[in-house]
Amino acid sequence: MEDKMGSECEGPEMSLVCLTDFQAHAREHLSKSTRDFIEGGADDSVTRDDNIAAFKRIRLRPRYLRDVSEVDTRTTIQGEEISAPICIAPTGFHCLVCPDGEMSTARAAQAAGICYITSTFASCSLEDIVIAAPEGLRWFQLYVHPDLQLNKQLIQRVESLGFKALVITLDAPVCGNRRHDIRNQLRRNLTLTDLQSPKKGNSIPYFQMTPISTSLCWNDLSWFQSITRLPIILKGILTKEDAELAVKHNVQGIIVSNHGGRQLDEVLASIDALTEVVAAVKGKIEVYLDGGVRTGNDVLKALALGARCIFLGRPILWGLAYKGEHGVKEVLNILTNEFHTSMALTGCRSVAEINRNLIQFSRL
Repeated sequence: MEDKMGSECEGPEMSLVCLTDFQAHAREHLSKSTRDFIEGGADDSVTRDDNIAAFKRIRLRPRYLRDVSEVDTRTTIQGEEISAPICIAPTGFHCLVCPDGEMSTARAAQAAGICYITSTFASCSLEDIVIAAPEGLRWFQLYVHPDLQLNKQLIQRVESLGFKALVITLDAPVCGNRRHDIRNQLRRNLTLTDLQSPKKGNSIPYFQMTPISTSLCWNDLSWFQSITRLPIILKGILTKEDAELAVKHNVQGIIVSNHGGRQLDEVLASIDALTEVVAAVKGKIEVYLDGGVRTGNDVLKALALGARCIFLGRPILWGLAYKGEHGVKEVLNILTNEFHTSMALTGCRSVAEINRNLIQFSRL
């Protein structure tokens, strides 16, 4: 494995005009092991690739002769206003691609006026992330550990630090079969700052902390609800059956997600699973989506199918690898500007005007 894990997060001046440009730059400048960690999917990466391809099977139905001189991309999630329905998904180990890691990510999210979900596997401490962006809207993503006391302590820390929601990841009771990481033995070279025993104050190697609870069940959600007043969002739901159970167990939101195709391969693309999840919750809770969003049209399509907002994973890491905080800002600005254009060209003056009539499915 190469000694250099990532880039210096300051790239040469060049014109990157779309999210795939940032991907190409990252592929060229990151070490092989880091590149594989970010890009890799589970098994044959069928779902990872289909997350992107599925958006291209949807066609737009624009409406014209509407006054689009003013287009408003603002919306709300869990009652908090965001500048656009484009937020940052939880991904781990940002220090792999940029020295300031999640602190840079948090600053960019704060500047953009959108939500950043901080991962349990953050490479910066929660305290440092909050200090870096004290006014930012932040949620916390939790991998449930078998040690209940550890979960409780972490959740209480998160709540005291001003995080506004708890996002519980459901789709990783065991780790997916990520062939590149196995070949590169990457996990032995990563450390965690926040997921640590209450009796220890030091960072712990990732491979020692991978035991995520394999016994977490629906009835366990009431324990989390009893120890926090934060809204609880469930991440990783792909079926109407689980969506109905989420509503039954009084959670506040769902992120339709297949973990970027990194867990169980050959499941539905996120955008393909969105429709049945939205139908199942019947408007009772908010539904979000991550996976495969690369253009403003993709954002529009997700909202047309009922997502409240989308969350970006890999593109944020590409931005970090390019120019740290400023690279993430560029990624967010490009996608937001594309979304603004998509809204104008389909006749939508506000997010509320985006609806199912704007799209149709097409077999390519």
